[in-house]
Amino acid sequence: MANPTVAVLIPCYNEEITIGKVIKDFKSSLPDAAIYVYDNNSTDDTADIAKRNGAIVRCEPRQGKGNVVRAMFNEIEADAYVMVDGDDTYPAEAAKSLIDKVVAGYDMVIGDRLSSTYFQENKRAFHGFGNKLVRSSINTLFGSHIQDIMTGYRAFSNRFVKTYPCLSKGFEIETEMTIHSLDKNVRICEVPIQYRDRPEGSESKLDTIGDGIRVLSTIFHMIREYKPLPFFGCTGLAFGLLGGVLSIPIVIEFWKTALVPRFPTLIVCVLLVILGLLLIMTGIVLDVIAEQDRKKFIVDSNIVEKLHHYDKKL
Repeated sequence: MANPTVAVLIPCYNEEITIGKVIKDFKSSLPDAAIYVYDNNSTDDTADIAKRNGAIVRCEPRQGKGNVVRAMFNEIEADAYVMVDGDDTYPAEAAKSLIDKVVAGYDMVIGDRLSSTYFQENKRAFHGFGNKLVRSSINTLFGSHIQDIMTGYRAFSNRFVKTYPCLSKGFEIETEMTIHSLDKNVRICEVPIQYRDRPEGSESKLDTIGDGIRVLSTIFHMIREYKPLPFFGCTGLAFGLLGGVLSIPIVIEFWKTALVPRFPTLIVCVLLVILGLLLIMTGIVLDVIAEQDRKKFIVDSNIVEKLHHYDKKL
């Protein structure tokens, strides 16, 4: 891309202490970029401070970071996008290197905190544990090597932004993005960045337990959607094996006596085996559908890419 247009996307909820500095830092780092602040029902002066510092301020009434990301992706047009939190924990000076990767052809560039200073700066130990748990789970399931699954600092191509089906409502959005990207085999790159904890007086909006449960729930549902054959196949195999093992004494007794004295147990065993077979068949059917969805995604991505280049020429 020659002279790409860049949009900096900052979802915000009650960040009056830090938003002014974040905008100034990104103006200095990306002087030609348009900076958008999406205020998510803040009860403080976040929106006013953002306006005074020259940001384009819009409001998203649906509460939750996922809802804000959906609105930003739908409404803003650019060649490349940088998404960053408004809490001043991510360095604006790293934005140029993230954008360079997008210009080079990557669809999603991840600002990797965990390979640098995250565990030294982050004062909430359970957050570090959660990041490691999510990272190991997703990398194992998808055979990937992503270092930072849940970072809020990312850059995107126009093609990714306009084809990404954003379903999450809250902070689980980053996990959803990563799983979607791995499943659709989009071009992903990681750039190590320095992380710093929130400044004095700035409070995190994360609910460690609640948001952790929602992230794990998102992983569960997306594995069911993107990996249906392993999900339903393993479950079906487990039910089938359980039914087969429970039926062994009944089969042995029938072999010796030609009698089946425990019909209720036999019925349960047969039902378990049938349930297992149904789950395996369900997994096969859904796996075919998921494969068709991946093919459709490639076609849609190509169409979006061509339309975007056509619009730029006009």
